[in-house]
Amino acid sequence: MRLGGRLQAAIEVLEAFEAGSRPASDVLKDWGAAHRFAGAGDRAVIGNIVFDALRHKLSIAWRMDADDARALAFGALLADGGMDIAAIDVALEGDRFAPAPLEAARRDAWNMRDLAHAPAHVQADVPEWCASSLQALLGAHWVEEGKALALRPPVDLRVNLLKSTTEKTLAALEKAGAAPAPFLDQAIRIAPIEALGRHPNVQAEQAFIDGWFEVQDLGSQLAALFADAMPGEQVLDYCAGAGGKTLALASAMKNSGQIHAYDAERTRLAPMSERLQRAGIRNTQIHASLADLEPLVGHMDLVLTDAPCTGSGTWRRRPDAKWRLNAQQLERRVQDQKDVLEDAKRYVRPGGRLAYVTCSLFAEENTRQVEWFLAANPDFQEISAESLWQAKVRDNNGMSPVFPGHGSVFSPLSTGTDGFYVSILQKRQS
Repeated sequence: MRLGGRLQAAIEVLEAFEAGSRPASDVLKDWGAAHRFAGAGDRAVIGNIVFDALRHKLSIAWRMDADDARALAFGALLADGGMDIAAIDVALEGDRFAPAPLEAARRDAWNMRDLAHAPAHVQADVPEWCASSLQALLGAHWVEEGKALALRPPVDLRVNLLKSTTEKTLAALEKAGAAPAPFLDQAIRIAPIEALGRHPNVQAEQAFIDGWFEVQDLGSQLAALFADAMPGEQVLDYCAGAGGKTLALASAMKNSGQIHAYDAERTRLAPMSERLQRAGIRNTQIHASLADLEPLVGHMDLVLTDAPCTGSGTWRRRPDAKWRLNAQQLERRVQDQKDVLEDAKRYVRPGGRLAYVTCSLFAEENTRQVEWFLAANPDFQEISAESLWQAKVRDNNGMSPVFPGHGSVFSPLSTGTDGFYVSILQKRQS
């Protein structure tokens, strides 16, 4: 396919997304199934246009003075595709599958409008209703944080030190463009794609098949590091999901001690067994029932709660989610988090730690939850977030998390990661 056909396909996908309530990835998958002539390169470019359009939906619409799918798709090429209007005109010329050229009014608006004059939430490319939640957590820099949250993300990898070394893994992934990531010796990064390129499929590499590394955002790796799981400890991963942080904890524990992995949604646990086997992890048990956890009450050195949340910190990777989220869903998640914290605290032994983690950048889900929990549970105290950062991360490249009073905030702007919040709460000795 030429660019014109790819652009038209992106317009159709965006129209289908706006007309329904499904994730953009599902709409893209349906388009691919219905158009099997499109190759992997075609689908990658179409996906780039769609996701760039959704990352910058408000700012593109403001500059185009139009918010229809055509305006968004053209704007995505201009904002992130490495093209200007003249280059797009040349690329579409003579392509019978291409959309009509961009209208004169849209061209004029794009060339004349200065985004610096747009409302703050438009500059940040976030829904207006949630701007106050970001500002309450991130302070005066929330607009810049929103802009960073709308950029293309890198691919981050965590080297599995049980099976490999960072040096060996970097050598194996040299052709994929892998390089050392900030902060952690075992973290590797493949830079964000540029223009109409695509990331390599690292999960097809022999090094992945052999269990040398896992795909895991650097912010998630830092969250697992702050939990400070030590060899020989008894650990409960209470919201384990597919096991990303479970595997990181097991590696930190050097396969000693014991990890108990549980998730209220059993189907989320399905990939974990295969992942544990590939990684060579032997100290982890998977539990699908709360009844299995009863013997653990009051005995855990560490309970990690990667709590259900809005996922606002992952908007770089799932930009459609920010346009599907609403205030009612946020309210439900806040209550879910309270329930999880109240349930999880029962398993912490005196002197043990409760790690509260979300992939959200909303104050309601983070600092306010910790404030509520500490007020309701005076037998817990928070470990200084800044002290943890200084103790755990030495090579910080001049970067550091946001410290909003309670916990640490990792973000695209502050740490070059997805958005994560971490607070470590210690149960007082009896």
